[in-house]
Amino acid sequence: MSKLKYERPIINKINAGVPDKFGMKTSIETLNSIDTIPVKNLIAEYGSPVFAVSETTIRNTYEEATSAFTSRYPKVQFAWSYKTNYLDAVCRIYHKLGSWAEVVSMFEYEKALKNGVPGSQIIFNGPDKSESDLETAISNSSLIHIDHFDELYSILKIAETSKKQPKVAIRVNMDTGIYPQWDRFGFNYENGEAMQALNRLMYSEKVDVVGLHTHIGTYITTPNAYSVAVGKLAELASSLKKKFNHAIKYIDTGGGFASKNTLKGAYLPGKDTCPTFDAYAEAITSALMSADFSKEDLPMLIIESGRAMVDEAGFLLGSVIANKRLADGRRSTILDIGINNLFTSFWYEHEVLPVGATTQQTEDTTLYGPLCMNIDVVRQAIQFPLLEKGDHVAIRRIGAYNMTQWMQFITFRPNVVLIDADKNTHIIRKAENNATFELQEVVPEYLK
Repeated sequence: MSKLKYERPIINKINAGVPDKFGMKTSIETLNSIDTIPVKNLIAEYGSPVFAVSETTIRNTYEEATSAFTSRYPKVQFAWSYKTNYLDAVCRIYHKLGSWAEVVSMFEYEKALKNGVPGSQIIFNGPDKSESDLETAISNSSLIHIDHFDELYSILKIAETSKKQPKVAIRVNMDTGIYPQWDRFGFNYENGEAMQALNRLMYSEKVDVVGLHTHIGTYITTPNAYSVAVGKLAELASSLKKKFNHAIKYIDTGGGFASKNTLKGAYLPGKDTCPTFDAYAEAITSALMSADFSKEDLPMLIIESGRAMVDEAGFLLGSVIANKRLADGRRSTILDIGINNLFTSFWYEHEVLPVGATTQQTEDTTLYGPLCMNIDVVRQAIQFPLLEKGDHVAIRRIGAYNMTQWMQFITFRPNVVLIDADKNTHIIRKAENNATFELQEVVPEYLK
């Protein structure tokens, strides 16, 4: 039997993990495998750091979400939010499960087409659609969600010569009791702007107004806000029916569902406070069922949830570079995972877990990344065991936005690995190297 390591006694001033009424944790959780595959094996084969995506978790989460809504409402369609994670392999899993595509740029639109999504099943959101973008979307019979009057006028102009009638909806912003109110996007409900936009579209007779859309915010932990939003969209739909005898085909409630990550400053962990899909579904579908729709005119419900669908499926695995003491005596641990690859560390207290057996003694620790920037902080304060150089860590719930908002800064972006439903691993995005950038850079002749 090998001799146990000496652990010096420590008196901790509590700066991290402030105890709630349930008390402090007395044991250290570890994450040793993902879908039965050891983390150390993934790092050994694909390098450190490395992203890992669990297809099984994606499928289980999708089933949970769709069941929550379809068991409560007869006409439901999910649309995968490309900006949340637009790696083709990830998108194709959602499309195979029956999800449409929701995009906010021509870059994402073209990815959706190449991923086999019919144009009629692509929802085109966002404030930046050029006339060329709109013409492409119209020719493909895509659903265009109008964001502002300038876009509305462009569509009406294109419609004059277009062989196909544009299929459009308007995005509506409104007061749902959520602060801050998202009023940057779409037409405002309270000041009558939304109804004005609908009037102009209907009187033009050049477009087919097929839906109404809202996206009330992000990381919404109050399901009742969606009830308010649906009620206001239903009132707009009722106005269209009464004034123009026109029934919309769908109501799109956007996304914004919270994941189980913990926001900075939160008192309790996100996994304890995050609403369930059932809670969101009950709020949304109850409001739809209570609205003034006849059975024949009952609209399809479209859900564009991204964060809550994929966050749980993503992991970022890495290694310890070094330990050192800060000037105030606190311990810091430097990881090879930086904020360039973990953008969401700016607003989440990510769950960082040791890999393998570790001591049960913890100390208030700051987890830094490897970048030569003072802001490269993965966790400002966490009760963490002492890990040695080369030991591994795993970060949970990083599937949303980190693989789209990541940056190539100082270090290359690493491999992304998919663990399929049969527990096989596949690289779905190769690690970058110097050649990646040499392909794009051009050196003037006089500097060669």
